[in-house]
Amino acid sequence: MAQWTPFPYRDLYRFDPARLTQLWPRLHAGDAEPCPDNDKLLHAWLLLHSGQFQEAAELGQRLGGAGLTVANKATALYANYLEPSESARQDLLLQVAERAQAQAADAPDNPNAWFWRAYALARYGQSISVAKAVAQGLGNAVKEALQKTLALAPQHAHAHIALGAFDAEVIDKLGPLVGQMTFGAKKETALEHLRQGLALHPQSTIGLLEYANALLMLEGDEKMDEATRLYEQAAASTPLDASEHLDVELARAELEG
Repeated sequence: MAQWTPFPYRDLYRFDPARLTQLWPRLHAGDAEPCPDNDKLLHAWLLLHSGQFQEAAELGQRLGGAGLTVANKATALYANYLEPSESARQDLLLQVAERAQAQAADAPDNPNAWFWRAYALARYGQSISVAKAVAQGLGNAVKEALQKTLALAPQHAHAHIALGAFDAEVIDKLGPLVGQMTFGAKKETALEHLRQGLALHPQSTIGLLEYANALLMLEGDEKMDEATRLYEQAAASTPLDASEHLDVELARAELEG
């Protein structure tokens, strides 16, 4: 594995097993991942929350099984936020999608196997043209994986947020009629999933961002004030770990842009 670009603020987020276990319900309010009772697996998550994404990914892959979830999350976050090369970023996202697919085949009742497959394919699809994404069947694969996630874990806040964001982007790119005919995307359903995700996890910075983006895509400038308030709320959040730090930086960049 090539050396990854380090997370530049890892000294800000230091966890030991006791502190991670204490904060677990808050840190995993978005993905409903259960706190592991295996010391090595807990250590892999500790590495992720501290911003040691490559170390977390490597340990998770060595552990296999439930370790693939932490490996996939670490890789997906790194690819989305820190990898400077677009081609390397795409390769990493495809690796996550493939690992998650294999994990889902071995453990079909694991909601986060399905979720990280959806996340990786969605982010990969955003990096290529709409025509290519449709031709490769990425939209259907993403939506089916998110629906499977929610069937297994109805309280999975980030799956609700991702599904709402997906439908909003489909409508924005393809139009309401084609979006509904092709992927069953509806404005009302998209916004309802986003609201439900935020109701389950009100502190979700990425949820606030995705809701703001969806309002602008679906409602236009008339929702600019509300979207700006959501961006400001996200940017003012106090991150508890490296992952949340990256989301807050994204929110601040959106405001500055």
